[in-house]
Amino acid sequence: MRLYRIGDKVVSAERVHEEITRILEDREAGATQEEVARQHGVQRSFVSFLESLGEIRRGARIGVVGFPIANCDEVRAAAERHAVDFVLVLSQSERESIEAGSSASIFNMLLDTLADLRDFDVVVLLASDWRIKTIEKILGTEVVSINLGPSPLRADVEVDIAELDHVLDSIMNTPATHRGRVGTALREAADLAGRWVPSRKS
Repeated sequence: MRLYRIGDKVVSAERVHEEITRILEDREAGATQEEVARQHGVQRSFVSFLESLGEIRRGARIGVVGFPIANCDEVRAAAERHAVDFVLVLSQSERESIEAGSSASIFNMLLDTLADLRDFDVVVLLASDWRIKTIEKILGTEVVSINLGPSPLRADVEVDIAELDHVLDSIMNTPATHRGRVGTALREAADLAGRWVPSRKS
């Protein structure tokens, strides 16, 4: 435990970190700044200051999903550079490991993942042509695709990181609508990147 002597006080860095983590978790869960301030015995302005201090970006909730990927670490690093909210990329061996599980566990994992992705404003999908069309229909959300080749793909494909960066930059630099869904401007940005797949909402 790291302790700091400040005048006649001894301050625990670990305790500060834990309390800040709880404050941010409560905010993420939907509590207002005022509610969080009362819960943790701090001023509302302090909660606002923490959010401003740690803010990385604003805008749409973005997920990146891809398989089978040869350079998974590079894709994850690119997503991290752009502060992407959710990343799920798998190599062929990782995908086969999942497929080797029970059918029930695979089905449940698939449902959970798809349910999570429906909450995102934009999903960047790196997959084969057939997978892109199928997943886009299921998600009912905005999908920006990077086609890795014709289905079925049973070998790892290397993603062009410069292309992925360009797609993510296009999305990040375009504001979402106030309703939380991507607007026309975002569609235009993704279209310029050459990777827009319009959603087919019922």
